[in-house]
Amino acid sequence: MIKVEGLSKKFGGFTAVNNASLEIAAGSITGLIGPNGAGKTTLFNVIAGVHKSSAGSVHLAGEDITGLEPHELFHKGMLRTFQVAHEFSSLSVRENLMMVPDAQPGESLRDVWFDSRKVRQHEKQVMAKADEVIEFLEISHVANELAGNLSGGQKKLLELGRTMMVDAKIVFLDEVGAGVNRTLLNTIGDAIIRLNQERGYTFCVIEHDMDFIDKLCDPVIVMAEGSVLAQGTLAEIKANEQVIEAYLGTGLKNRKAS
Repeated sequence: MIKVEGLSKKFGGFTAVNNASLEIAAGSITGLIGPNGAGKTTLFNVIAGVHKSSAGSVHLAGEDITGLEPHELFHKGMLRTFQVAHEFSSLSVRENLMMVPDAQPGESLRDVWFDSRKVRQHEKQVMAKADEVIEFLEISHVANELAGNLSGGQKKLLELGRTMMVDAKIVFLDEVGAGVNRTLLNTIGDAIIRLNQERGYTFCVIEHDMDFIDKLCDPVIVMAEGSVLAQGTLAEIKANEQVIEAYLGTGLKNRKAS
């Protein structure tokens, strides 16, 4: 689904992503882990068009998408969430979901004035889709609640729900578990697995919670100092000497000796 080759991103004299190459298989839930400052979110931002790459290329399902803008990638089925949820706080959960689909007739002044029936029919379809998403995520009890009043975990569920309002090919989840209690985190994890297994969503997940990664992800990619360090199952990653050193600052042999 995604092929990244020799990707780099520099901010002045600082290299945040350094010649990173990786692949994300279609239909997988791929984990992306690494110490703070490893370049994970910057990598996401470059792939998703938020930042322009300094070097390298990104391909989506075989198509070169290097340098495309986020709205262009949205139309190609690439979506992402953020470490801090971005909701329309003064709109309800249902209304937040209904905002997602583009080119809605209600956005056209001409349609509003001269084809109100078309506007109402489309709005009814979008509302039905939003209610389907709400039911899937088991958040019917907050469907009419203002999004700004939701808990952190509920806002993360809402962000996941927004990716369901369009035909997503791949969804990048940036620390979906940050600030979320264990119960809601399990709910989010279950929803991701269902979307993957039942609807064929491909995911790439940045997360520091290794239990969450273990539940969801195979394979797992490790970044350190802007580069891809290792890839494999979580068990293989945990046994990798370079990974242990990157996380703990000491190799496995030294740890055993001490």
